[in-house]
Amino acid sequence: MRAHLGDQLVVESAATGVARRDGEIVGLHHEDGTPPYDVRWSDTDQVSLVFPGPDAHIRHIAHGTPPPGHQDPVAPGAVSGAGPGFGAPGAGDIGRRVAVERRRRGLSREETAGRARMSPDYLAYLEEHPADPTLATLVRLADALGTTVAALRGGGTGLPPGQGHALLHPRLRDLGPDECRALLATHGIGRVAVTAHDGRPAVVPVNYEVVDDAIAFRTAPGSVPAAAVGTEVAFEVDHLDEALSQGWSVLAVGPARAVTDPDAARRLTGGAHGEPWAGGEREMWVSIRPTRLTGRRISPGP
Repeated sequence: MRAHLGDQLVVESAATGVARRDGEIVGLHHEDGTPPYDVRWSDTDQVSLVFPGPDAHIRHIAHGTPPPGHQDPVAPGAVSGAGPGFGAPGAGDIGRRVAVERRRRGLSREETAGRARMSPDYLAYLEEHPADPTLATLVRLADALGTTVAALRGGGTGLPPGQGHALLHPRLRDLGPDECRALLATHGIGRVAVTAHDGRPAVVPVNYEVVDDAIAFRTAPGSVPAAAVGTEVAFEVDHLDEALSQGWSVLAVGPARAVTDPDAARRLTGGAHGEPWAGGEREMWVSIRPTRLTGRRISPGP
């Protein structure tokens, strides 16, 4: 008997083929996938160590990888030894969303697994491989990450934000500078408002970093975002929770300048959390030093 994390252990009753009890395998004790297993039972949601008897069998979930212990030949041209991680080939959409939300909140896998009452090994598997976690697993993960099951499943990603129902008793609160700085540091995409080279106003989304209280983004010379250099600009970032009809926004205002020091530009490039989504050659760094930080949060009232 061999199993993957996320497979189901089914214990049959005396009537052949009738499931008496089943659960999700959330922990392996041997690398080859042989028993015993840590099983989260579907009827109690409790985890126990199980040594399967003759009345039990494994229901393999489609993982996109062979069972433990099975070795496939390396395909011609394939690169072996590639380490797993966020964005690894074959990673499922749910796993990617879990990894993004976990990192956005500054949580380790161990912390997230503890909050979600699951094995860190299973969370690692979920983030790095295609998987079909149970609804109960998604509910626990969403609660641990402060988000919703629909968000982890990607529901509503193609819809424009802000179409949810308004709260019955919304509370609109101004944010202080320290809270604004903390929220700015959690995000990677914001909007810069500039006067374009043709004299018209424009608002452009950019990937950004926060370094030493300054907002920095990469662009190309002559582009619309590059028009920010030498002017006072506004930079906005926000987050909406469609399911709960609440969210926040932060607005930074200040002068923008081009980062001309080669060492400073190299440090920014080396410390960047990702490449600009727009692609292309974007080697010009622009830095905004906020002179005014304001923000608002909408949340449920008393």
